[in-house]
Amino acid sequence: MRIILGIDPGTNVLGYGIIRCSGRNNAKLVVLGVIELSKYRDHYTKLKVIYERVQHLVDEYKPNEVAIEAPFYGKNVQSMLKLGRAQGVAMAAVLSRSIPIYEYAPRKIKMAITGVGSASKEQVAAMLKNILGEKAFDSEYLDATDGLAAAVCHFFQGEQNETESKVSSWEEFIRKNPGRVKDK
Repeated sequence: MRIILGIDPGTNVLGYGIIRCSGRNNAKLVVLGVIELSKYRDHYTKLKVIYERVQHLVDEYKPNEVAIEAPFYGKNVQSMLKLGRAQGVAMAAVLSRSIPIYEYAPRKIKMAITGVGSASKEQVAAMLKNILGEKAFDSEYLDATDGLAAAVCHFFQGEQNETESKVSSWEEFIRKNPGRVKDK
């Protein structure tokens, strides 16, 4: 039995989905939701809330693995920096509980779910309903289904995934990413 938490990081809305997997072909939805951050004006408060809420999800649902959507390059550098911070804080919350993290590009997630790397959020949500057999999972935000898509994408990758990044501690992250971490 595996429990996978999927996260779609965001600075206004962070989406998440948790699935329970048994065997190679059986995944069931556990929970789907969002962490609403737009009510907080201060970016640092948003980061604190992300950290605390992600830790709470980990403590409550006890996932074995976490799949997170990687930030993509956009036209607005400031938005990308803020998104990267949100992703980093979510990762720190997971790593503080020594849970392995797998990072997937948005295009790879869409490809795994729909077969089309440029699929819309609506197409991804519709396909997830079909895959999981969930007739009544509706979310006010497509960010929640994006988080769920990361979890399902990881489930489809199987137990052994050599092409994606996996770390279970800060030490391992530093060792695997020497160019991204600077010594003092």
